Amino acid sequence: MDIIQDMLKLDVKNFNAFTALSLLSLIVGVLFYLYWGARFGVWYDIGIYSFTIVLIIPGIIGIILSLMEKK
Repeated sequence: MDIIQDMLKLDVKNFNAFTALSLLSLIVGVLFYLYWGARFGVWYDIGIYSFTIVLIIPGIIGIILSLMEKK
């Protein structure tokens, strides 16, 4: 467990343009899914899942990678 904690030490001082872009991608993905579901009443469509996941997963991974502590 210590190895994983050492790998995932995040430092907010590493916030840069890549982090902001990743955060924007994450927010747009969530807002798009909520908008589409509220607008059309469709919460379980595979097309919406596939489009949303393309925005959310890179957002999460980008935030983690850009905030990792540099050794």
